[in-house]
Amino acid sequence: MLEDRLLVWKFNRGDIGALRDVYEKYKDDLVTLAAALLTDVSSAEDVVHDVFVSFIESSRKFRLTGSLKGYLATCVANRARTKNRSQQVRNRVLPDRTDTTDPDSGNPEFAAVFGEELRQLGVALEQLPYEQREVLILRSHGRMKFKKIAKQQGVSISTVQGRYRYALDKLRSMLNGEVRE
Repeated sequence: MLEDRLLVWKFNRGDIGALRDVYEKYKDDLVTLAAALLTDVSSAEDVVHDVFVSFIESSRKFRLTGSLKGYLATCVANRARTKNRSQQVRNRVLPDRTDTTDPDSGNPEFAAVFGEELRQLGVALEQLPYEQREVLILRSHGRMKFKKIAKQQGVSISTVQGRYRYALDKLRSMLNGEVRE
């Protein structure tokens, strides 16, 4: 946390090295988060890139009030949600479009992000409704509190907790009880 505050302080003063350090420190986690929310590595990388472009644009005025990783994870989740919404609109307009996010298509980038041992989990996550998947990923991978997720999604804490519980229950049933809390 102190290291992040120092990096932000340097970044606000125009230190490009500090930006590089923030990027290197968090990019893998952020791409993994975005890939889990979008189920497409290429779109995930675009989302993370967009978040860092916005971060750069805010360099002189950015103030860190909490966790830098949490802030960046929230930005990634918001961008992923926007991208999913625009994709849904496009799919309604172009219903014959083939889905390129199928993990069984042999996409090596997908396998690299999730690893072979997590392939089943990735497939199961794709089958969850987006709201449940988002809560599960933000809570487990982003280590965000239910209160913050609720605020971000504009719903009550009990709704977020319910989505989390339903997501875990569905994953358990899909994975034959192999998922632990």
